[in-house]
Amino acid sequence: MKLESLRDLYVEQLKDLYSAEQQLIKALPKMAKAASSEELKAALEDHLGQTRQHAQRIETIFEQMGEKAKGKKCKAMEGLVEEGGEVIKEDMDDGIKDAALIAAAQRVEHYEIAGYGCVRAYATRLGEDDAATLLSQTLQEEKAADEALNDIAEELNIEVPQESGQSEKRTVKSSRGRTRTAA
Repeated sequence: MKLESLRDLYVEQLKDLYSAEQQLIKALPKMAKAASSEELKAALEDHLGQTRQHAQRIETIFEQMGEKAKGKKCKAMEGLVEEGGEVIKEDMDDGIKDAALIAAAQRVEHYEIAGYGCVRAYATRLGEDDAATLLSQTLQEEKAADEALNDIAEELNIEVPQESGQSEKRTVKSSRGRTRTAA
């Protein structure tokens, strides 16, 4: 399809995000199952519920426009999900795997933040105020999920080897202000 207007681009980008959300609905349960940190597991499961809401919001926007939500598969999300799947299959220490899962999940969040930021701006420019409100809500939830993943990453209990090969315990302060001793 040739894009001839901002509306065409807006519709194409919404379809891309819808495909991305559908892929995440399938991937997040696998990532949560692979996590050893209860906090990470809970964050991924919570975000699954939000992801379902994000997809529903896009469906609502399409209904309001008289368009279908289906489109071609989001190749970027396909690649990000594939990388996350590789992390799940890797044999590594639980703490390291959790850190790798967080990295994979944050790549997804950053992709979505960029996408939702753009479509929200397009909706605003096109005078689609109801859609812009829904997209702003999703954008804020994606940013909050990213921040939660940052906090969990800061609190992971990962052994840090010293030069002699022994583990070092250190005190870590998270962005939430919590202090703990890390192994």
